[in-house]
Amino acid sequence: MEMEAGGPSSEKRMRVGEDEGGGADRISDLSDALLGEIISLLPTKEGARTRILASRWHHIWCSAPLNLDCRGLARCGELSAGVISRILASHQGPGRRFCIRHGFRGYRAATVDSWLRSPALDNLQEFNLHCPREHQLMLPLLSEPFFRFSKTLRAATIERCHLSDNTVQGLQFLQLKQLSLEMVRISECSLQHMIAGCPALECLLISYCSGFRRITINSVSIRSIGVRAECRWACERKFEELIIENAPSLEKLLHLDWSSGLDMSVVFAPKLETLRCSSEPYNIILLGSTVIERLRITTLATVVSSIKILAIALDILSLDIVIGLMRCFPCLEKLYIQSFKTGPNNIWRRKHQNLVRCHDIRLKKIVLEQYYGVMSQVSFVTFFVLRAKVLESMTLGIEAMNSNEEFFTEHRKKLQLEKRASRDARFKFTTDKCLRNVWDIKDFDDLDLADPFTC
Repeated sequence: MEMEAGGPSSEKRMRVGEDEGGGADRISDLSDALLGEIISLLPTKEGARTRILASRWHHIWCSAPLNLDCRGLARCGELSAGVISRILASHQGPGRRFCIRHGFRGYRAATVDSWLRSPALDNLQEFNLHCPREHQLMLPLLSEPFFRFSKTLRAATIERCHLSDNTVQGLQFLQLKQLSLEMVRISECSLQHMIAGCPALECLLISYCSGFRRITINSVSIRSIGVRAECRWACERKFEELIIENAPSLEKLLHLDWSSGLDMSVVFAPKLETLRCSSEPYNIILLGSTVIERLRITTLATVVSSIKILAIALDILSLDIVIGLMRCFPCLEKLYIQSFKTGPNNIWRRKHQNLVRCHDIRLKKIVLEQYYGVMSQVSFVTFFVLRAKVLESMTLGIEAMNSNEEFFTEHRKKLQLEKRASRDARFKFTTDKCLRNVWDIKDFDDLDLADPFTC
């Protein structure tokens, strides 16, 4: 742990907030409304415990905007359901946040239905629901009372349920900025209507959903999109195509599968900076008139200068593929690579000699997971060591058995680090996690990071 020099002394810190009268109670001067707003930001248990601080605090939690996160309550299903019901019955509302997730086995859909009708959840802003799994092969309908929050919700996460056409049609979520659907069955028409009915939507995360083949995005507000197209039910209609037709604010587009055969087409997204994709079979990416198939540039009609961050999953580590992508994305600054096989030798000295003369490598950061030090990896890394003139850092993820001085010394020499093109570049071998994988991106906060792949 590092300590910043020149910080305040402990004696000085003890005096912070004290006045000449010997330390007044500033909190007591706050209004009940402001105290309620502060309490609503605390975890559920801590918020409820404020009632014992003083007689004045006894009523504040019950009247403050309710932040009810069921993950922090009792673990036994039936007991948890009872606790939730009692909290809702005793609280006056309004609701700020209601979260009920995995591990609650004691309640049924009818119980959730009664909770959603509670006045304590009036004007709810954030909703996070994992529907109870009463039947192995059947998804329950999302309870109709949920839709009474359509005018106030700002963030919604819905998992393992069925959104029927007659409940979705005609709805608008005017303030909704973040929407996550996971293992949800919904028709293509209803999904398109739901997205179009969110005029303020900024973040969209769709994982393992079914019932539709295509999603078309026309949104002036959306900034981040993450998709997992793999379907958990073989008999369901599969998500196969994502079309970004008009998204002037879109900055991140992340395909979070290893292999699903999703085609992505971007017609208009001038601010797109971050892209994640893989070399899986039957995967085609259209960027305007440029065609990328299994990460190979088959038609380079126009370059995409807006892309700054690229994360790729390669079946076989290939310098040819990466150089092709750099030609397509000439302003690329950060490159994250996962590869599962070492593949060919990645010989480049003659084949790609002209690249340096006609094309500046603008990469500042490179992360390569699973570096074993075999010849193809050494050749791949050496290309950037000797050619990337503005490189600032390169991180190589290694196995624990290679974390020794002998390995480091050998590969510093093999990679010719003393001859590096960028004299300020830092090179690091690490056994720690060096990049965030697709399973690390689980919710809005993960997707909304400035760089969703950095650890």
